[in-house]
Amino acid sequence: MTKALFVIMVALASACASSPGYDYTAFRQHEPVSILVLPPLNGSPEVQAPGAWLSTVSRPLAERGYYVFPVHVVAAYMRDNGLPTAGEMHAVAMRRIDEILGADAVLYAQIEDWGSTYFVLTTQVKVTVTFRLVHVKSGELLWEGRVSRTADNTGGNNGSLLSLVIAAAATQVANTLSDPSMPLSRQLNRDIFYNRRRGLPPGPYAPQPSSP
Repeated sequence: MTKALFVIMVALASACASSPGYDYTAFRQHEPVSILVLPPLNGSPEVQAPGAWLSTVSRPLAERGYYVFPVHVVAAYMRDNGLPTAGEMHAVAMRRIDEILGADAVLYAQIEDWGSTYFVLTTQVKVTVTFRLVHVKSGELLWEGRVSRTADNTGGNNGSLLSLVIAAAATQVANTLSDPSMPLSRQLNRDIFYNRRRGLPPGPYAPQPSSP
């Protein structure tokens, strides 16, 4: 290894080590116990994306140590009370959420990407979601994040050109019967909540590390 290369590697390592983590000051001041997850805003063309993502968020949040209000029950309750869209739900005053549901914090999400992009020989699946956790009583932002995940959903890339075209066509047909974004959504939620530098801190119900 040359001296110049060694210096560059040390500089890169130092930059990574010194990169700032998330500022959890506001979060530590309020320490939420219960989280209300609202249906996400949908910036993708996939109409099924909000419901699909919503079905993947409760488990990792609960495993992170928080009480999570039943997401589909909350969505149905709001629709039954004159709020048929996610945008209208997101506009509900914190005072009303506090009075009616009593949650400590609300998790707002927006889907930026969801679904598959088809090319000649491959299919790429992409999911991108932004998150904002807001304290109900104060309206203060406690935590936010954005995460994106992609996957090649075509399969192996060995073989003839014809076999690759056939595989890509088969993948496109299969994707019309099932949503390939769901596994990415589950991975994405876990990745953002459990990120060591910028993730959601463990809640009061998080499993305690076992004693040595």
